[in-house]
Amino acid sequence: SHDSFSFWVDEHAPVGPDQKAYVKHLAAIFRFLAKKVMKKWSMTQNLTFREQLEGGIRYFDLRVSTKPGEPGHEIYFIHGLFGHKVRDGLNDINHFLNVHKKEVVFLDFNHHYAMSEEHHQYLIKMLKDVFGHKLCKLDVVEEITLNYLWENKYQVLVFYHHPSAEGCPVMWPGSKIPAPWANTTDATKLIQFLETTLGERAKYGSFHVSQAILTPRVKTIARGLVRGLRNYLVERNLPTIMTWVGAQKPGIDGVNIITSDFVELVDFASTVISLNNLLLQDQSGT
Repeated sequence: SHDSFSFWVDEHAPVGPDQKAYVKHLAAIFRFLAKKVMKKWSMTQNLTFREQLEGGIRYFDLRVSTKPGEPGHEIYFIHGLFGHKVRDGLNDINHFLNVHKKEVVFLDFNHHYAMSEEHHQYLIKMLKDVFGHKLCKLDVVEEITLNYLWENKYQVLVFYHHPSAEGCPVMWPGSKIPAPWANTTDATKLIQFLETTLGERAKYGSFHVSQAILTPRVKTIARGLVRGLRNYLVERNLPTIMTWVGAQKPGIDGVNIITSDFVELVDFASTVISLNNLLLQDQSGT
């Protein structure tokens, strides 16, 4: 899921440090009204971590931040507005893994805001404390089969896109999971981009994320101000995106991980999971 944690954002907290100066300025002027609009464009999921896990989601796109001026080292999820504490989200995921011993999740910490070296070390320690022996050690990507993970009782792969995690054996570098971003509101251009970047995917040595998402621009938000991301941009383009997803094949030269907004609006997870059956057909020679 894209911006996996954004099922809840805090309209009463300050605007996040991931936002441009003009957004913060507008929020300062219009206060609660501005944040209500921001909420409609910041939320990219409706399901909680638990609900996403139960629905089949296994890759989580995570952006995190401190609250500037807040004492201590607390880290929060963020997308325009602040979300839940990271620790609470990690505990939810860990509870699920404790019950489902053969399930594996990918946690991709790819954006960090207002974080010092101390904050990074605090978060890395938190990940180790919460998941412990479940954390998969850095290894050759092609060796990370389900059998390998089950034998070692690994259930979590953490990707940490920051130099602070270098040298930590259970923090995978961001280079191991490229996620090219189309940055477009046009579904046709998005599909072209996804096809092009799949063709350029590294043959070996890394995972690969196909971001099947549309990104609103300022004029998009202005036109659909009241309706929000889901109603104005996502819903009407989902059929085109899902047609592309359903036509894919996993494996070499194919898709690996696919992300989407509002994963519950269509049978996104089951469509992606069912693609694996094509690999089984290949193995059986049919």
